[in-house]
Amino acid sequence: MKTSHWYDRLYIWPVIYFSLGFFNILFAWLGMIDFLLPLFIAVFYGNKSFCNKFCGRGQLFALLGGKLKLSSGKSTPKIFVSSIFRYGFLVFFLMMFSSMLLRTWLVATNVNSLNETISLLWSFSIPWSFACPQGVAPWIVQFSLGFYSVMLTSTVIGLIAMALWKPRSWCVFCPMGTMTQGICKIKNKS
Repeated sequence: MKTSHWYDRLYIWPVIYFSLGFFNILFAWLGMIDFLLPLFIAVFYGNKSFCNKFCGRGQLFALLGGKLKLSSGKSTPKIFVSSIFRYGFLVFFLMMFSSMLLRTWLVATNVNSLNETISLLWSFSIPWSFACPQGVAPWIVQFSLGFYSVMLTSTVIGLIAMALWKPRSWCVFCPMGTMTQGICKIKNKS
């Protein structure tokens, strides 16, 4: 029988994260935990324990696709497993993240005004002004909207991959997993 650990229930984290952001977009900043913690663990411990144990999104996909059987169970196509695709997707992801940071900077420097939308799959703009608090610096809200967009888009891609293939197929080409894997390879060579 498998021993249960506190981190086995972290699948609730993405549900809480997206729910809070739906009511107040400033909660999107909490997503920085998912962005910084895997890098911290990889740099200081030289392993991918975040991906293997603590990633709530991966656990959510495993729950939905595995236990609830919402996954086809087919193998992830080899193209998504290839280094070329994984590192190419990482570069694309970093370009989208940089674009988000640039939009935030342009709002902070009053070059652009706040754009109260969420971008889904980098293509669809969803109005989000109902969850944007008043009296907060516009750049803080702009970052929140952008970061929530990145997190939502990657989760939707993960859900699609989960439905089409194995439950944690997203984990094969997740940009954070690719980054932490690269860090671990470099760190463990020394």
